[in-house]
Parts: sequence; C-alpha cells; structure tokens
Amino acid sequence: MPVKQLTEFLDEAGVEYMCLSHPPAFTAQQLAHHVKIAGDRVVKTVIIELDGKMAMLVMPATWRVRWDRLSRVLDTDFVDLADEQEFQDRFPECEVGAMPPFGNLFGMTVYCAEVLTEQPELAFAAGTHTESIHMKTADFLQLVHPMVINQGFTRPGAQKPAWLTKGRQRPETTEEKTVSRLAGY
Repeated sequence: MPVKQLTEFLDEAGVEYMCLSHPPAFTAQQLAHHVKIAGDRVVKTVIIELDGKMAMLVMPATWRVRWDRLSRVLDTDFVDLADEQEFQDRFPECEVGAMPPFGNLFGMTVYCAEVLTEQPELAFAAGTHTESIHMKTADFLQLVHPMVINQGFTRPGAQKPAWLTKGRQRPETTEEKTVSRLAGY
C-alpha cells in the first residue's frame, strides 16, 4: 500500500492519480522500465544536505546531479548527498530509497529540475519499491510548490564543453586573467 500520508494528501486535494503495483524497483530507472514509460517522466528523489539542513532534490530518472553547478545555483558552499541513516526517520512509512517527491509532507524544502516541469505527467515511488503513483505534473507542482532550478543537473551522454574534451584546457575566467596579470604571470 502506498504511503497513507501521501494518498490522504492527494485525496484531500482532489487531484487525480493512479497507483500501480509492479515488480520491485530499487532505482528510478528500474521503475521507468517496469511501468514502461520514459525515464524523463519518472522522478528520482535525492535527499541532500544543504548547509546542515536536509532538503529534497527531484529530477528525471535519466539525469545526474552536477554537485559543482548545484552548489552555485543554490548559492552555498556546502551541498552533499545525505546519509540514509540520518534521514530515514523523517519518512517513517517509507522504504529507504522509495521516498515520494513530496518533501513538503516531511518538513523539507523541495528543489525541482526545471526539465521535469515540462513533462505532462510524472511517475514516482509511492513509499515502497513495488508501488508507484502517476499524476499530472501541474498537480504535483501546485501541491508541492518546489523551488524550480535549471542548473545543477546533467543528462548522461550530454556533450561536454569543448574545454573538457581531450587535450584542451579550461579557459581562464576574467577574474583569473586579472589575478594572473596583477601577480605578474
């Protein structure tokens, strides 16, 4: 059975959703495979530690976190993957790794990859590895009110910037050029 707190919240809000049972899915990519929908429409929930506080990051199953970019966009010096032992008590009815992307129900700020907002519908773990919820993206956004960010993520296989390719060096920033010039380099 999906997390009762979540289904009660969805029912009270009067939104349409569908709960599906499927073989165990321990990753969002496996969930996409089992329910036969594109990975860009399956939500991956990542719990992060942001300046000493827990927060939730939701993104497409097919994407990865770019920690350096995420740190910049969130304007923080410290952002890291949270330790499961530290946050599992916040999700008492959920199996570890199957937390639904409703951080607002669990006292967490939610950051959402902008690319998810472009999908008509989303699917996500419903608190267990064998059940998922499918709902309209507009309803998700209205109920969660996440902070939508467009940086801090990368799609596997995305082309790297030219300066990262073999044999090239990263171009100096204006600030680095100024420091080099003032230092006499």
